[in-house]
Order: sequence, then C-alpha cells, then structure tokens
Amino acid sequence: MKAWDAIIIGGGHNGLVNACYLQRAGLDVLVVEKNDWVGGAATSRELTPGFLYSNCSYVCSLFRPEIMRDLELPRFGLQVISYEGGAVFTRDGDYLANYRDHDAHRREFARFSKRDAEAYDRYARDVTRQCRFIQPLLMRTAPDPTSLRPRDLGELLYLGKKFAGLSAEEMALTLRFWTMSISEFLDEYFETDVIKANFALSGIIGTALGPMSPGTAYVLLHHYMGEVDGSVGAWGYARGGMGAVTKALAAAFKASGGTIRTGAEVDHVLVGRGKAKGVVLAGGEELYGKLVVSNADVKRTFLKLVEEKELPDIFLRRVRNFKIRGSSGKVNIALDSLPEFPALPKDSPVYRGDMHFTDSVERMERAYDDWKAGRWSADPFLDMVIPTTLDPTMAPPGKHFMSCFVQYAPPKIAGAEWTDADRDGFAESVISQIAEYSPGFRDRIVHMEVRTPREIEAEVGLTEGNIFQGELTFDQLLFNRPVPGYAQYRSPVGGLYMCGSSTHPGGGVMGAPGRNAAAEILRDLAKSTSHMSAAHDVI
Repeated sequence: MKAWDAIIIGGGHNGLVNACYLQRAGLDVLVVEKNDWVGGAATSRELTPGFLYSNCSYVCSLFRPEIMRDLELPRFGLQVISYEGGAVFTRDGDYLANYRDHDAHRREFARFSKRDAEAYDRYARDVTRQCRFIQPLLMRTAPDPTSLRPRDLGELLYLGKKFAGLSAEEMALTLRFWTMSISEFLDEYFETDVIKANFALSGIIGTALGPMSPGTAYVLLHHYMGEVDGSVGAWGYARGGMGAVTKALAAAFKASGGTIRTGAEVDHVLVGRGKAKGVVLAGGEELYGKLVVSNADVKRTFLKLVEEKELPDIFLRRVRNFKIRGSSGKVNIALDSLPEFPALPKDSPVYRGDMHFTDSVERMERAYDDWKAGRWSADPFLDMVIPTTLDPTMAPPGKHFMSCFVQYAPPKIAGAEWTDADRDGFAESVISQIAEYSPGFRDRIVHMEVRTPREIEAEVGLTEGNIFQGELTFDQLLFNRPVPGYAQYRSPVGGLYMCGSSTHPGGGVMGAPGRNAAAEILRDLAKSTSHMSAAHDVI
C-alpha cells in the first residue's frame, strides 16, 4: 500500500500553505478534507442562486505577501481589492468616516475633535513602531527559552537585540502595550467616544474579551500587521470571495503535483511505537504517511484525533487548559438592491469598506457583558461589509451580498446547546440593528445564512467556533503557543506536526503558521528551504 511522504489533515488555508511548500520541496503530499470542498473558514459558496457568500472569513489583509509571492498565487487567480472607506454610525444620526487618504482621515477626526485629529499622527506612529517590532517574528519559529540548542539561543539573541534596540521609553511602552486593554491604550490618545470606538473594534474581533480586558491592545496590533499591495494596515476583498484565497492555494498545490481528497474526514491518527504512521478515515480506510501534519486546532488534534495513552499527562493538561472560547457569529445576507443609509452622502466611498453601529467603547463592553452571562448580545457589535460594491462577481447585476461579523455569541446559551430558536433570535438582533440605520432594509433581504458558534464548529471544525483557534492573549503567544515546550510545530508524537492557527503566530487568514511549520518539517528532513522567503520589513 502506498505511503505518502506527508498527509495534511484539513484543507484550510494553513493546511494548503503547508502542503504547497512541502510539495515544492519534492515531497509527495496528500491533503485530506472532511467537507466536499477545500477552504476551511476561507470559503466562497453559492447557497442561493446567483449569490456567492464568503461564509466565514470575509476580508483579506493578514495573508503574508511573502507567501503569496512564493506560491505565485496571483498566477492562480488571487486578486485583492483594497477598501476605499468605512464608517461608524452614531446614534444621533451622524457618522465618522474612514478614508484611505491620511489627511482626509485627519480632517474627518477634526470634525469631532481637533485634539484627536492632532493625536492621530502620534497614535499611528506608536502603533507602527509596535508593528516594526513584532512583524518580523511572524515568519520565524518561536524559540524555546529552556533549550540550549544553537538555533534557540540564536533566536533568543535575535529577540534580545531587537528589544535592546529600543529606547528606555519605547521598552516601557512595548511592555505596557502587550498587556494593557485597548480601552486604556486609546484613552492615552483620544477623547471622543466614536473615535475610540472606531479603533477599539480591532482589539476585540474574534476574541472572548471586552475592550476593557487586559491584553486586547495586542489583538489590535495583530489586525494591523497585514497589508494590501504594500499598504500596511490596509484591508480588502478577495475577488470572488475569501474562497478565492484557498482556491488559488489548491490550484498551486495541484500544479506542483499534490493530491487533495475531499469528503475524507479523519477519525484518528495512526500511531505506532510513539510515531505517527498515517490516518484512519471515518469510514475505516487507512492512509499511510511518513509524517502527519494537523491543521486542526490543538484541542481537536490531541483530545479527539490522538489517543490519550500516546500523550504525556502534563501535555494533555496544558492542551485542556488552552483557551479556545467562541465569541462570534456570522450573518450572510443576499440583497435585491444596495441598502440606503440616510446618514451617508449618496455614492460615498465609505460604502466600499467596513461599517459599524457601535459608537462607544462602553457599548462594546456591555455587549461583552451579555457574552459573560451566556447569551448573545442584545446590542451586538457588527463588522458589516458589502463586498459587491467593489466586486460585482459575487451577485447578479444590481444585487448585493452583505457580510456581518457579529460579537458576541457564546459557545453555549446559559450552559445549554444552541437551538434553532436561539439562532433565529441571534439573527434578529443583527437585522434589527441594521434596520435602525437603514430604512427598508428588511424588504431588501432575499436570503440569509446564519452561523452561530454551533454551525461554525460543526462545518469548519473550529472548536467553539473560535476563529483564531485559540485566544491571542499574552499567555498564549510566541513560545507559549499552543503550550510551553511545543511551540515549534512539533508534538509529543514523533512525525506528528501542527500547522494550524493554534500555533505561532496565531489566527486570521495569514498563512504564517502553515509556512513556518513547513520550514521546521523540512529542516527535520534535512531538505532545502531555499524556496521559502523570509519576512520583509514593515516600512
């Protein structure tokens, strides 16, 4: 029976990135995916005639340009279109606009506060400084601080030199930044509620924390480290929806000679004498591989796919304690025409970006209070985009697709499983909030897809529906991600590697975990990594 050089569990973007790099290094690689399509959380599907939904992930920025170039993804059809604007609506009928042009952005802030407009440059400078410090680490394996191996010592020295290159003030600011709340951080720059709310959203998206929770300032930084066409911090739409990213990855993988099997759910990993030998599919079929790479999150991998007897007790305990808490849901809406927002000028560029209705940090925190009480937010935070304003390929002429990322949605409702009635109530909280700002919105709805953590976990396999495969808090970063001693993509089982977002540097459609894991695997196999680009500088 054939033994593959590598079997990748899960056809999400990190699994496909990993597979592409391994295949291009000369390995014979098989990707097995439980669904009948690849993509994981980065998919585009037509659930109602003529409308293409970005079902889970919905915007593109974090995907590393180094990976895009290495794998020649534009050649396989990937195109990212930058936002042109954005807005936060206020309850008094006004709005705060976001513009791509820096000076236009400042003038808009000055409409609310001249002091905040002046502070914007200082804020942008300080956040960019943090990006410069952390961004090169995204494409490097986190060192093991307990190891005396030359590579680990070299990486620790690299980290030390970067930190020593900061001034005393910058050192203090960096340490504070990594541990403080996004609310506290923004209070040091701005005085206006809506301006603080405009920035605070990046500190809570995908996170089971509120804006006043310590550690959320770093989550903001995580969302700022992406780029579109060299514009750092910019966001955009993948033409054809987020499935275009994984479609291009799958095409690049197959062009290199790789094999993908869909409809092939893995029941468990085959282990013999402490080493991974392959996988067993849900139907009982055995597939053999010289090594196995799991793109599933760390809990799903080691609590469901590997038998307990194969793992050390301390490792299992740490995996169980790893924080993967669902906090968000998704509502995808097909519209028969572009919704109207009376607060906005007609044909404003802010339609061609993300729009929000939560105009204060306090409202965000109250939405989080609902999550803590085990219920969906009555006044949710929405990250709402209409990709068809820039990408008409996703809907019939004159029609539109709207994507609403929603916080907060707990993994269970008051300790019980979600019901269909709960799901409908969750959807109503979203629609009613939009309708407050857009008269006639309900009448424009053609079709809706509603995803709570229940649906996200069932289809995509994300534990509790957590989009980052684990929270991005300071205790779960770098050499602590996913657990101390196993932050370098290896596991206690020989030949079993991890490449998902539970590993460094974390979640989002970034590709870095898959790429970094491939580099470690190839080093273990004594194969060249010359086809893998290093991280470029931020600015």
